[in-house]
Amino acid sequence: MKKKLLIDLDTGVDDAQSIMLALASPDVDILGITCCHGNTKLENVLQNTLRVLKVCDRLDIPVFRGCAKPLLAKKISAGDYHGADGLGEVPDLDAPGLELLQKKKAVKAMIKIAKENSGEVTLVATAPLTNLAVAVELEPSFPKHLKALYIMGGNTESRGNTTMCGEFNFVADPEAAHIVLDRFTCPIYIACWEFCCLRSLPWSFVDEWFSIETEKAKFIKEISALSMKKARSPEYEKEITAGKGFNPCDLFAMAAAVDDTFITESERVAVTVELTGAHTRGMMVLDYMELLGKKDKAIIIKNVDSEKLKKMLMDALK
Repeated sequence: MKKKLLIDLDTGVDDAQSIMLALASPDVDILGITCCHGNTKLENVLQNTLRVLKVCDRLDIPVFRGCAKPLLAKKISAGDYHGADGLGEVPDLDAPGLELLQKKKAVKAMIKIAKENSGEVTLVATAPLTNLAVAVELEPSFPKHLKALYIMGGNTESRGNTTMCGEFNFVADPEAAHIVLDRFTCPIYIACWEFCCLRSLPWSFVDEWFSIETEKAKFIKEISALSMKKARSPEYEKEITAGKGFNPCDLFAMAAAVDDTFITESERVAVTVELTGAHTRGMMVLDYMELLGKKDKAIIIKNVDSEKLKKMLMDALK
């Protein structure tokens, strides 16, 4: 029986790579893709998602329009890394039109898909968590219908990539992240910023990955050029916690959702999100003292099988 995935994203470069990784797995059935503001504005996210599906010849997968702005926070983007359009500023004159989008909006679609496949849907969230927060506000039983939730976001050591102490997806909508971590009762797996940095892949692998001679590889290489140049710069290597290598953030959450054996080490701990700190707003907080009194604890990913990730990435471009 195939694993049923529902993907919520803000299609930038690593989201595109994640979609392709999931599509390459014979054990996965993607029930739908919901789009959210984040790396770029929503209209670009929608267009980018359709572009990726076109390259993979999978425009049959339903794509839904989600939230265009955060619940309360000031809207931000990651254009400096992903490009103004989210896909490395590589235009496609033959890109699929937005008329291919589903009429139903993302939040209602998420709830409907989860209820129709109760207990079977794994939700992968690699964007700000706005769609998920609105979904649980609209339908409080929504999380109970999910098998699991995999998130790329947050941090464990107060090292930020957007603010001093905050990771992009959580800083882009702190209230949404707070709601999701507080009210989702299904198992929650989190690939945090510092973990992703520490598990970066060597540039020698990236060069090998991009050398595959397929249309998919050509597409990924083109849209990744801008972000890879940034990632290989001395300035960027100085900013991240681990140093030298490709940091495929969203891919960790997706790979974990696709393959149950991918995670090799993890810990369970109650978490929340800081909303009011002058320097810490959007930072994920780990409650090792159990002062929050939460019975539903998150599963923080600590280590993974990097060789499996490399194989999944190679398969994604074949």
